[in-house]
Parts: sequence; structure tokens; C-alpha cells
Amino acid sequence: MPQATPIEVRGLVKRYGDLVAVDQVDLTVEAGDVFGYLGPNGAGKTTSLRMMLGLIRPSAGTVRLFGRDPQLSVKALEGVAGFVEAPSFYPYLNGRENLRLFAALDGGEAATRIEESLEIVGLAGRAKDRVGGYSHGMRQRLGIAAALLRKPRLLLLDEPATGLDPGGMRDMRDLIRELSASGMTVLLSSHLLAEVEELCNRVAIVRSGRVAYQGSLADLRAQAGEEYLLRTGDEERARAVAGGRPGIADVTATDEGTRFGAADDEAVGALSIALAEARVPVFELARRHATLEDLFFSLTEGDAAGPAAARRNGGDPARTPVEAR
Repeated sequence: MPQATPIEVRGLVKRYGDLVAVDQVDLTVEAGDVFGYLGPNGAGKTTSLRMMLGLIRPSAGTVRLFGRDPQLSVKALEGVAGFVEAPSFYPYLNGRENLRLFAALDGGEAATRIEESLEIVGLAGRAKDRVGGYSHGMRQRLGIAAALLRKPRLLLLDEPATGLDPGGMRDMRDLIRELSASGMTVLLSSHLLAEVEELCNRVAIVRSGRVAYQGSLADLRAQAGEEYLLRTGDEERARAVAGGRPGIADVTATDEGTRFGAADDEAVGALSIALAEARVPVFELARRHATLEDLFFSLTEGDAAGPAAARRNGGDPARTPVEAR
């Protein structure tokens, strides 16, 4: 019998008076995903996670975790763990004692997994230290250790790397990779784009409570198209030549040089010949893939305007990209 989908969200809405914090969100997180839930602060990410975990009731829509509704039964959270915002502990107790309290609440065999969980998150050597003396990164890792006591199949993490120094971010990234490699499905809410780009195979990008894109990073980049960077000894003349070539579009001056889009490789090759014939010395002509940061800002700022957004939307930069279904 096939395993139920870890997360299925349909038409999720949360209103606070006149404020619509989450607006008709659809999400599907498949088994084995490291799924990035991206958006600027205030986009509704944390509110969505609270509804997924049954902490607050939706105004409309449904949530299913492995096919079960967390609003109807606490059993829907079997095999599910995580934390929303920062995990909380008793600062005057040590790490192991805090985990014993969590294990007592969970019951079952949770207490037998304390030492294993501490080992997985790299805190076995600091388990006797009071949590009040832990760094922010250590508390984040202890939060994941508490989640692992439940032996989850699905882990939901809200901004786990926020506030960490570079070493702490590296450790958190490595930990999430290890958990994913062990077969765990992870939903990672974040606004740290570099972390998501390194970790996640699929993403949803939210803007003002709505999903602007959902799918793989590869598909998102493919929709955005490719850009080229041109550096020459005469940028003004180079832009004039490029602007008059068939198959060349969106010729733009930047601090790096001239950026443009191209219909195909033949158009780029013809441009390089035209530049040589115009005696424009070419220092660099390189294909540049759109970064997640480029794509994120094109989807979440203003009217999603700009060359990349226009290409995604059939040449109309004012149209907001719709969710990939």
C-alpha cells in the first residue's frame, strides 16, 4: 500500500479581522523532499506552519499530514515533529534533563532515544551543561534533538538557521542533510536564500500570504530563462550593436557590464560576430543562470516586474506567476 503524502494543504486561509495572513495556499510536500517554504517577513510562513501543526485553526481550507487532519485528532501528529519560531527550554536545567521532560510528555519509547538524539545533533558532549549557557545555535540543535525523540517521518522547521553565525549555519545545514539522507521528509521555512538553494529540492515562494511559485528549483530557473553577461572595451557601442540584433532582448547596463537575454545559442553566436565586425573588443561573454535570490525578488517585490519575470509570464511583467500544480 503506497504511503500517504506527508503534507497536503488545500485552500488554506487565516484571517485576523480584516487582515488576511494566509490566502488560499495550496502545498504538496512529497516523501523524501527537503522542501523550502520561502517568503519575506510577514508573508504568512509561520502562520501556515502553525496551522499545519494544529496549533491554530484555519479560517478556511484543509491540512492533511499523512492523510490525517491535525484539527480533528492529535493522532494526525504521529510521525510529525518540529518547532515554530525558536524552541523553548528550561534554562536552569541541562540539555539532557530538558529532553527527559519532553520524552515524558511524549511517552512510549521517547526516553530511550535521548542519547541517540543528542549524538545526532552533536550535543552529546554538552548534555550536562545548563541550557542557559548554550549558544543560539546549540539551542536550535537541542530543539531538533527534542523533535527527534518522536522518531518523526516528517520534520517541520521554522527559520532554524536564523541568528546563527557562519559555523552554526554550516552545522545546521549538515544536520538537515543527514536527516534527509536517513529518509526523513523536511519542510524548511526560511528567508535565507543561500541555505535553501543548497539544501532544498523543491520550494514554494509566498508573497502577501499567497503562493507565487511551487515546484523544483530547476523548473523555476527554466521558466526564468537564461541571461548573458557581456564585458567589452566600449560598453555603449556594444549595447547599441546588441540592441539591433535579432533574437537578442532585454539589453541592460549593469555594474558588471551589459546583460541581455537571447532566443538561442545561434543568436549569441551571431552577436559575437557582429561585435567583432564593429571592432568592439570583447573581454567576456558568458551565460549566467538566474540565482534563487534573483528569482525570489522578481516574485516577491513590486509587481514582479523585470526581464526574468516578463519571460516567465509570456512577456507581461505585470502578471504575477501562478502556482505550478
